[in-house]
Amino acid sequence: MSPSIATIIFATCIAGLFFLDRDKGVRTSKALWIPITWMLIVGSRDPSVWLNSNLQGNLLNRFTEGNALDAAAYGVLIAAGLLVLNFRSRRVAEILRANTPLLLFLAFCAVSVLWSDFPVTSLKRWIKGAGAFVMVLVVLTDLNPLVATKRLLSRTAFLILPLSVLFIKFYPSLGTEWDQNNRVLYYIGVTTQKNTLGLICMVCGLGSLWSFLCAYEDRALWHRARHLMAHGAILVTAAWLLKTCDSMTSVSCLAIGGMVMFLSSRRWVARRPGNIHIMVAGAVTVAVFAAFIDSSGALLRLLGRNATLTGRTDIWRAVLSLHTNPLVGTGYESFWLGNRIQRVWEIIGYKGVAEAHNGYLEIYINLGWAGLAMLGVLMAGGYRNAVAALRHDARIGRLNIAFFTTGLTFSLTEAGFKMVSPLWIVLLLGIVAVPGLLHQAASEAAVELPWPASSQAAPMRILR
Repeated sequence: MSPSIATIIFATCIAGLFFLDRDKGVRTSKALWIPITWMLIVGSRDPSVWLNSNLQGNLLNRFTEGNALDAAAYGVLIAAGLLVLNFRSRRVAEILRANTPLLLFLAFCAVSVLWSDFPVTSLKRWIKGAGAFVMVLVVLTDLNPLVATKRLLSRTAFLILPLSVLFIKFYPSLGTEWDQNNRVLYYIGVTTQKNTLGLICMVCGLGSLWSFLCAYEDRALWHRARHLMAHGAILVTAAWLLKTCDSMTSVSCLAIGGMVMFLSSRRWVARRPGNIHIMVAGAVTVAVFAAFIDSSGALLRLLGRNATLTGRTDIWRAVLSLHTNPLVGTGYESFWLGNRIQRVWEIIGYKGVAEAHNGYLEIYINLGWAGLAMLGVLMAGGYRNAVAALRHDARIGRLNIAFFTTGLTFSLTEAGFKMVSPLWIVLLLGIVAVPGLLHQAASEAAVELPWPASSQAAPMRILR
């Protein structure tokens, strides 16, 4: 099949997914396309990389983020998001007051710019990281945050995953990458590396699994079969891409998150907080045991990995050998700048590494023990919010618990707490407290209201 014909077929399939998942009875703000666009960029490639397919040639630019086009794109999205939030200031203020630990963590990241070796670059990265929080606020201040979250995840998946299959199968110059050092062909889809493809597949897979379960359980859902078909197709696509790109961290975390999502909706779990704690602790313990404790390496071999976690332990030793400030680190997103990144490359013997491949270690080298402590407070409060959501409404709670658990486990072998990452965005969606949402969801009722945009009013179902 020629690439042109394949492109037409895939475009038709993408349009079909949007058609199958549409729901005219529920409205969300058009401003939702702002965070969707953000997710599409951070889940694929920066605008400058899209305009230049030579990924290796852009290696240093990708690490230093010095491209003016990328800065302009992110700046426009942040400005648009802030403009939207300005009109929702009352709701924004309520959410900010309920999430003090998150604000303190972001504030500490901003202050850490002061002791960075590269304060200008660090500040730029912090602004982009704060922009991710702006996107989350746009979603959570929507008229219907639950549906807005669903559409953010669905529309991202409907575009990124099919296009990744198209690139891999019919545009290999865009969808694959040849590793000269290891002489291996990697499948990257619309992203820049196989681990990033695995990450977005994991995030979209969990989102579609959530939508699939919600549709399956809602017998009264209008055109229920259409929703099941759309998200079933995405689940199959995500599974194929994960197998193709061979990102075992994402495969394992998707399995763990999916199991937590399924079990957390069972009544015997949701009604007893103790069972929730045991379930989450058990999932994290299994991941920690497989990665760090299992001396035989049986679980790692089962996943097709060796005792070095595919070279990650070498990276950890190299990073720790540079002896950064243990209390406050090198400053926000500053470790992988200047001579340090070159020294790490020299120690491990190859180039291209720009993260510690461990979210907790990444926080330590950039923000020190102080940053880790603040992250711990944030995650503890976020877990409490997720459990509270589960006790009020299983639809919201099981997604929050799944994203929380996935964030903890994924960060054991990847830099999961990087703010410009799809995982950070969905993690915030899962742990941010939204005043009034739980009571609103618990008393959900379908009501018919006139839609003011038309003279002959169309019914609209909202959350009371």
